[in-house]
Amino acid sequence: MVSQFEQHIRAVAGLPLSDGARHSDCVMQNLIGDDIDDLPVWLAKPNTLVHLYGKSEARPGRKMGHVTWLA
Repeated sequence: MVSQFEQHIRAVAGLPLSDGARHSDCVMQNLIGDDIDDLPVWLAKPNTLVHLYGKSEARPGRKMGHVTWLA
């Protein structure tokens, strides 16, 4: 299994590509503004990865991160 990012880096660096077969369906949701307040709910869900962008202040329309989970 290889991530899309790793596969890209391998291609750019001239390294052999890994098996890019999809292993499951997933869903991604952006965390915009005050959606970041739902962080404890997301962290409690199984098969869920939370990606925060390190921004110090949540503002309306500001992308604070995203959540990915297996469907």
